[in-house]
Amino acid sequence: MAEVTEGGHHFDIKKLSFIGVLVSLGIVFGDIGTSPLYVMKAIVNARQSGSNMPFNEYIEGALSCIIWTLTLQTTIKYVIIALRADNKGEGGILALFSLVKNLKKGWLYLIAIVGAAALIADGVITPSLTVMSAIEGLEIYNPHTPVVPITIGILIVIFVVQQFGTSFIGKFFGPIMVVWFLVLGGLGVSHLSENFEILRSFNPYYAYKLIVNSPSAIVILGAVFLCTTGAEALYSDLGHCGAKNIRVSWGFVKIMLILNYLGQGAWLLTNYQNPGFSAVNPFFGIMPPWAVLPGVILATAAAIIASQALITGSFTIFSEAMSLNLWPNQKIDYPSGVKGQMYIPRINWGLLLFCIIVVLHFRESGKMEAAYGLSITVTMLMTTVLLVFWLLKHRINKLLILVFAFVYLAIELGFFSANIIKFMEGGWITVVLAGSIGICMYAWYNGRSIKTQFIQFVKLENYTPIIKDMKLDETIPKYATNLAYLSRAKRSDEVESKIIYSIIKKQPKRADHYFILTITNQEDPFTFKYTVDEILPGTIYKINFLLGFKVDRRINDYFSMVLKDLMADGTIPSRSSHPSLRSYNIPPDLKYVIIDNSYINDILLTVKQKITLNIYNFVKYIGSDDFKAWGVTSHNVVVESAPITELTVYDHKIEQAGFLRHNS
Repeated sequence: MAEVTEGGHHFDIKKLSFIGVLVSLGIVFGDIGTSPLYVMKAIVNARQSGSNMPFNEYIEGALSCIIWTLTLQTTIKYVIIALRADNKGEGGILALFSLVKNLKKGWLYLIAIVGAAALIADGVITPSLTVMSAIEGLEIYNPHTPVVPITIGILIVIFVVQQFGTSFIGKFFGPIMVVWFLVLGGLGVSHLSENFEILRSFNPYYAYKLIVNSPSAIVILGAVFLCTTGAEALYSDLGHCGAKNIRVSWGFVKIMLILNYLGQGAWLLTNYQNPGFSAVNPFFGIMPPWAVLPGVILATAAAIIASQALITGSFTIFSEAMSLNLWPNQKIDYPSGVKGQMYIPRINWGLLLFCIIVVLHFRESGKMEAAYGLSITVTMLMTTVLLVFWLLKHRINKLLILVFAFVYLAIELGFFSANIIKFMEGGWITVVLAGSIGICMYAWYNGRSIKTQFIQFVKLENYTPIIKDMKLDETIPKYATNLAYLSRAKRSDEVESKIIYSIIKKQPKRADHYFILTITNQEDPFTFKYTVDEILPGTIYKINFLLGFKVDRRINDYFSMVLKDLMADGTIPSRSSHPSLRSYNIPPDLKYVIIDNSYINDILLTVKQKITLNIYNFVKYIGSDDFKAWGVTSHNVVVESAPITELTVYDHKIEQAGFLRHNS
């Protein structure tokens, strides 16, 4: 899928184009582009009051850490290496997992779950932090500005508009971010003349010197890491913009970011002895007094764009997780009629709820930094592990892979250590959020596996004579003309015993045509095909949908297309089987049977399996009913329950103690 629509624009993501670069600036770099709002403030706050290191060396060392973190972490790891690990044009940790899941490393799904869960936690913390950081700029005018209520109000608006789509306002994201980055660079350049010595920060020696000599180096690294937190989002948005457009736009973004950081550093060295210096955010400090209010407005707009990108990214992660059997099916809407503009109602309101809780708990952006840094560090670590296996799969020189693994695991474990020490200061909320989501994903993935162990698959051909005779048996009331079931059987000649139980035993269901629908997940994210296997001529058909992980599971719509094809080629009648309806060209009726509640006897389960299935059943309520997830309207759906297995549980048959017959 080369052509993408984003904010009303059409462009080929495989080619470098002006529109592609502009869209990249609007949706890819919002997160990393708003980092100057809080990074230097966090670095100043991380300096211990009793530190013997001169302030100028401290700032130069911190800036050197920022420059080289952006270079090593964002430029080399993500822009140069990770963007090559695309799954048919799609990026992100779950797309990367799809590329390596066939390496027969059974534990890799755990890496994907941890990384995805941490990235979703970032989708909660980023909107809260960026919006609050922007609004806090108003405290320069009025120290009593109600930051928390204003922040919550903006967040509510952001999440409410998701259901209507953002195609129209998306047109302005790129131009606004271009203005934002130009302002960042311009403000930075305007202060460089105050202290040109700040340019020494390009020398990595100053970063080394700070890390080695500063007693609070680990705390400083936690603050420095915030400068690269948007790198993972950059990789996740690969499918929206394309690698070439992202790489070119990153060159512009990186220059503007570094200029702004240098300008903030120069301002700090000039003003650090002034009264009230510590109370001023350096980002707003480098602005002329007349520019603060416009700056707050522009920063708020950039924060909203960054939040929008993270929310959309969260929707994408959950949709991919559904396709990879890591999350229950949920109803997905496309409010703008644009593939990239998906909307998942329950996820949207859940994210909003957690954002409000985070804002009310922390009440200051500075207190969120530990939680923010920790979530992204965890995701980056998991991405590094998966990238190592991707490099191995592509037979890259093992020495180079070893160097890559050593360098980036060392860097990211260092940043992880810097963030985890602030566990009690806010990092715990990341562990709670990501941990809860990760446990749910783990339980769903393994709960499905546990159920699969107990599912009995039977040869469909063994039951075709019965179904053939049922079709002719007019003593059985006709249940439907076309009857459809969803199956997870991987073999084309098999079906779950519970489907046979439903057709033959539970209530004999006589129909003209029986359709067994299956879904086979494909690594190509946009595969959209189907195959037909005629099991019993004119009666039983198995339809296999070959769907990529970026294609939603609206089986009802797809099955309607299949039926039209089968009617068009004469395989099945296009008119009702009832004479009175057929004369008026009424199409045949269709009914779905969904076997929703399946029972497993507890005696067959271990303690671990029982716990997993209990969580699985809880997570099931988060998802949508199957017929809603498939886009099937409830009027033609029957939901049944059936035993998942008919295995014998007890070793010994109960003995009969007596039989009394009373004569009437």
